[in-house]
Parts: sequence; C-alpha cells; structure tokens
Amino acid sequence: MSAVLVTGGAGYIGSHAVKVLRKAGHRVVIYDNLSAGHREAAVRAGGGAAELVEGDIGDTARVRKTIEIHGIDSVMHFAAWLSVPDSVRDPAGYYRNNVLGALSVLDAMIATGTKHFVFSSTCAVFGNAMETPIAENHPRRPINAYGESKLAIEKALPHYERAYGLTSIALRYFNAAGADPEGELGEDHDPEIHVIPRAIDAANGRTTFQVFGEDYDTPDGTCLRDYIHVNDLAAAHLLALDALKKGAASTAYNLGNGRPTSVRDILTSVERVTGRRVPYTAGPRRDGDPPVLYSGSTRARTELGWAPEFEDVDTIVETAWQWRERHPQGYPSR
Repeated sequence: MSAVLVTGGAGYIGSHAVKVLRKAGHRVVIYDNLSAGHREAAVRAGGGAAELVEGDIGDTARVRKTIEIHGIDSVMHFAAWLSVPDSVRDPAGYYRNNVLGALSVLDAMIATGTKHFVFSSTCAVFGNAMETPIAENHPRRPINAYGESKLAIEKALPHYERAYGLTSIALRYFNAAGADPEGELGEDHDPEIHVIPRAIDAANGRTTFQVFGEDYDTPDGTCLRDYIHVNDLAAAHLLALDALKKGAASTAYNLGNGRPTSVRDILTSVERVTGRRVPYTAGPRRDGDPPVLYSGSTRARTELGWAPEFEDVDTIVETAWQWRERHPQGYPSR
C-alpha cells in the first residue's frame, strides 16, 4: 500500500478522499494550512490513523520535509481556491495560490523522487461547451481564472513527466455535491458558495438564495450542471492512484454523472427531500459562468472501472440534507 500525502486533506473533497484511502489500507498524511479546511474533518477522515501536518503548499521546503519524514511515494493534490466569481475578481490570487502552489508541490516531489501525482482539476478548463456531453478531448478554453489556473497545471504535467519521470492523472470534476453517508464528513465553507447547501440553508430559513441568471438558452433559463457525489469523486481518486501504481499512462478523466440538472431542478429536489419551500430571488448572470456543463465519463468508467454509486440528484441532496441537519453550524470549530 502507498504512503500518500493529501494536500488540502482537511477540506471538503480532500477529507472524503482521505477516508476512502484509509479504508483501503493506505497510509495517509494530510497537509493543510486550515485556511479553508477543518481540523475536525482531518481527524474524522483519518480515523486517528492519519497525521495532520499544518503548512502552506507554497512552502516547498516544508512540503519536501514532510515527504521525506513520512516516506511518501504518492501525492493527491486538492489544495486550491475554487470559486469562479472570486477568480474573476482576483485572478492574481488564483494564479499565485493554484498555479504557484501546485508547482511548489511538484518541486518537492521532484526533489524527493516522488513519482505519482493525482491532480484535482475541474470542468472549468473547458469554458463554454461546444458540444455536450463534454468528453476529454473537448477543446479546453477556460473563461475564468479558476479554470485557467487548473489548465496551467494540466499543461505542465506532460513536461514534468518527460523531464522528471513524474506520472499523473488529472481528474476533472463537474459539480461536487453531497456528504459522507456515514455522517462524519460534509460541506462547510465560509462563505458557502455551492448551490445545494445554499438551497438547504434557504429552506431552513438560515439564508436567502439567489438564482444567478434566468435567461440562459436552457429549458428553464437557468444554468445546467452535472452534480457528482463527493464519495464518488473520492473513489475515483483511489482508482486513479491504483492505476498509476500499476504503471498506467498519465492522462486526464472527466468525472460526472452525465445528467444535466438546472438550478431550478436543484431547488425542486431540495423541496422534495426537505418537505420545505426554498424561497429565492432572481439576479443577473455572474461573470465567468458557462450556461451548460455536463460530462461524458465513459473513459473513467471503462479504463478506471469507476462506477458512481450516487447518481440520482435526490439521493445526493439527501446526504447533504442529513449532514446539514446533524451539523447546522458545520464543524465544531465554526
């Protein structure tokens, strides 16, 4: 089994991946500066068996020392900023954190001879969809700095393999959603930016919900997205790591359920699951939001053997609802 460094392992998707890795018998070290992650998430995901190292990914020397001390042979890289609208407002910050931060991790890997890298990428690398469902060979033309920052690393990885022998798999998520069905882990951002938890909070009367744009060229005028359960994403990371360990070629995979779901569909699903109305207001479109993004994930299914367990939107919403009901304020430190 591998000794895996999980950067951003105290965050939303990273913590779910840590739990899956641990259950599969891998030794895990979490590296996180806790600026957006949660110590409690790291503790729960690690089950007392994963060490948490507090540090910034930009500190190459600290990342390198962590790799050396713990005998790390593989890295899963989740540590990144992830808000499309924020990236439009602050592109410089996104390039510094997402590009320079990832390059710092890669530098530490090169210095220590660590050869396997699973990269948390995004569907935002595609920009406006020219055809759907989006396949891996779809043109990559981001329309926001978040997507550009991820694409920069995707483009760097083949050069790093040729020069340094570092093999990699980039996993392009569509819309991560849901929560750990066992109730240990969930989504806790400040501020919350994702549609499903925001809609649940609106149903609970905790906040207001705004639909950003009702005039898109879609069936109901709102954006279409592909919602994929966070546990299914975590499972794909485990499969990607196993593939690299067995000598698989470096590549990239799209991860989604392949079902276009509108913002209005999500509100209706939340109302079905919670039995409560979701009040909302209509607002203008946000800069950097493509109208339609949904995935074809045939390659991940056939080559990795990936089979999403949570494909129904109501099921995904139900896990998020259960987490929110048990943890109305998120993790205790919040």
